Amino acid sequence: MALALEYIEKKYIQKNSIEKRDYQVNLANQAIQENCIVVLPTGLGKTAIALQVIAEYLSRGSGGVLFLAPTRVLVNQHYDFLKKNLTLDDISLITGEDSIQKRTKLWNGSVICATPEITKNDLDRDIVSPNQFSLVIYDEVHRTVGDYAYSGIAERFASSNSRILGMTATLPSEKDKATELLTKLRISSVAERSEDSLDVKPYTQETNTEWISVELPPEMKAIQTLLKLSLDERYDILRKNGIKLAEQQSLSALLRIRQFVLTQNRRSAKPLFTAIRIHYALNILEAHGITSFLKFCDRAKIKKGAGVKELFEVDPNFTRAIHLAKDAQSKGIEHSKILKLKEIIESVPGKALIFTSYRDSVDVIFNKLTEMGISAAILIGKSGDTGLKQKKQIETVQNFRDGLFRVLVATRVGEEGLDISEVNQVIFYDNVPSSIRFVQRRGRTGRKDTGKLVVLIAKNTIDETYYWIGKRKMTAAKSMGEKMTKVLQKNQDIELQKTGLDAFL
Repeated sequence: MALALEYIEKKYIQKNSIEKRDYQVNLANQAIQENCIVVLPTGLGKTAIALQVIAEYLSRGSGGVLFLAPTRVLVNQHYDFLKKNLTLDDISLITGEDSIQKRTKLWNGSVICATPEITKNDLDRDIVSPNQFSLVIYDEVHRTVGDYAYSGIAERFASSNSRILGMTATLPSEKDKATELLTKLRISSVAERSEDSLDVKPYTQETNTEWISVELPPEMKAIQTLLKLSLDERYDILRKNGIKLAEQQSLSALLRIRQFVLTQNRRSAKPLFTAIRIHYALNILEAHGITSFLKFCDRAKIKKGAGVKELFEVDPNFTRAIHLAKDAQSKGIEHSKILKLKEIIESVPGKALIFTSYRDSVDVIFNKLTEMGISAAILIGKSGDTGLKQKKQIETVQNFRDGLFRVLVATRVGEEGLDISEVNQVIFYDNVPSSIRFVQRRGRTGRKDTGKLVVLIAKNTIDETYYWIGKRKMTAAKSMGEKMTKVLQKNQDIELQKTGLDAFL
């Protein structure tokens, strides 16, 4: 006989709405006690943990709750979840689409779901104060680095007594970023569970990962060769000018020396910026295909800048590459990944989510799938002329959930936190050299059933390079929680020794 489901019984949480899971209760209790980051694989209910912490702080009646998330779609998702599961009407949703007048009223709510940018701006406008809140939740907390709005909000809350709860599926793989995160948010502990944790295992679905390699067609290989020749030429000039560069060509190495070249080696500026441009063009060709490459070139040409005219009008290798690309495009050649996509989508019944890092290739994939008779839609951010407004993003996600089309082609906006429970497979059209984004993308499948993840890799291209970088970063990210816990423990011991000594003196 099946066991009767147990539900969370807590003031402010709807009766019989949230299944009681021990790991969620334990993580919530830890977050209630101290400023804490909860690290939990995607699909295991971070929002349900947040709900329990919110209910606890509401019942203490010591101030409001601020729930932050990086995208409007995600904020909207959290708002709907809280509306459904809290016995409280006083829940507000605040984004940049509301007028200042409207926001001034909304900020008085007991529970507020908001985007970071508008929160930071309204704190500066003094229409909301850090002292209004007893609890602040940062979803996708790994973003609290650099000058992202989360960092600014953390600064403005530095002297308040609010409890801080951060949530993420994975910590950064770099120690300095993880340390920055803990320092800015004054975190006392990292509460972590993995798919292998004993109390989590009963609730996880397996995700099978398959790496599929494709060979570039001869037309693309010819363009690739010309671009590499054009690039080699710039590397030779840079080395002749006394710039020390490793044998292995790397875009990030070139980006790092920009400041040095501009201040101390001006004659290298033209070859450097041209080399950076060629790198981008080559990466886009290799990972995304002919149309995306040509669109990138069109934009680069308009922007002008150092060496642009020479590259697009004089350089024999580069101009020939563009000529060959236009020729290939006229024959309908795009990228070997496109044909592979059809095969992959048809091999697994149900819905598929395709991720690509580059907006131009979203259109290409969408158009090609439509030509092949596969029903698809697009999910992209709001910036730029072709961007999707918040309302349209939310509508697209809902239509996908409702099965109005089979495939959703998304950029980064779809990577974080979107709960689309019936996705049977996730396909990475390009590979990402980031452990966080890999985990985010992967987490969009395997929520109800065994999921399948397919990563497409074009042989002898940037895809392969990113594969190895990503693998290394994933390993580093896995051990980061333990490392940070040790650091926090050590800091607490030092503090205890200090206070003990003070008391003695």
